[in-house]
Amino acid sequence: MKHVPTLDLRRFDTHRAEFVADIGAAYREFGFCGISHHGIPKQLIDDAYAVFQRFFALPDAVKMKYVAGPGGTRGLTPFKVETAKGAQLPDLKEFWHIGREIPRDSKYAAIMAANMWPEEVPEFKACGYALYTALGELGRRVLSALALHIGLSEHWFDDKIESGNAILRAIHYPPIESDDIPNVRAGAHEDINLITLLVGASAAGLEVLTRQGEWLPITTQGDAIVVNIGDMLQRLTNHVYPSTTHRVVNPQGPDARTARFSVPYFLHPNPDFLIDVLPSCITPDNPNRYPQAITANDYLWERLREIKLT
Repeated sequence: MKHVPTLDLRRFDTHRAEFVADIGAAYREFGFCGISHHGIPKQLIDDAYAVFQRFFALPDAVKMKYVAGPGGTRGLTPFKVETAKGAQLPDLKEFWHIGREIPRDSKYAAIMAANMWPEEVPEFKACGYALYTALGELGRRVLSALALHIGLSEHWFDDKIESGNAILRAIHYPPIESDDIPNVRAGAHEDINLITLLVGASAAGLEVLTRQGEWLPITTQGDAIVVNIGDMLQRLTNHVYPSTTHRVVNPQGPDARTARFSVPYFLHPNPDFLIDVLPSCITPDNPNRYPQAITANDYLWERLREIKLT
């Protein structure tokens, strides 16, 4: 049976050419890859999960004080709001967004809202933003390897993501209380951004759609973080790196009666970055699929409307 590979990030320093070839092949085939030995301490991940779970355990009346503004870009998006593109039913989840902390006189301030921090969980900001920062650095390293694989310089992405509108999303899937509930907690979808880094999950359920049309469960070992391609990188690379459809299904049996927590980090480019197909990714066999360029911010809001977040 096929499986999404897990690669040891230490090889990027010790066996760079082989690692770049392996990670490029994994993403061309699956759009997904596990990354192990990434250097993010387990304690940091555990601490972040703990504060997120404490927040979601608060009464709904308390949580609703922090409902996000337009687009759900910061703060809480309540249960059954986000709806996968083309889906009839909303996802069975609530989630909290942490974004980049920027000076409020920044040129991006009108686009990137200030974070909200729940006063009922005092450690939320320190633990949540520490994980946000660590995942941002890991994402930069993964993009460096992907850049090398398609003939760009190692640091090609660095200045294009340094002010990116990246989001850390803490997701709570409440227990499924009825057998009549549809079998999908998060509908089949592709991510909007460049790459997504998924750190830990308290229960099984993530599945990726293979090129053969089969749903493949994503399982990892040890400290591995799942990293997948988003639509922005798919567009930038003219589908050399595919953004693969994935979903979260309900576990079978008594596990359906337990909550599920998940924390993805959506790495976005700077809001004014122009997503224009890379010339190196255009060939006679793969002509330019997107002759019209678009800024990252315009693309983001176009997609947010499609999933009913604005």
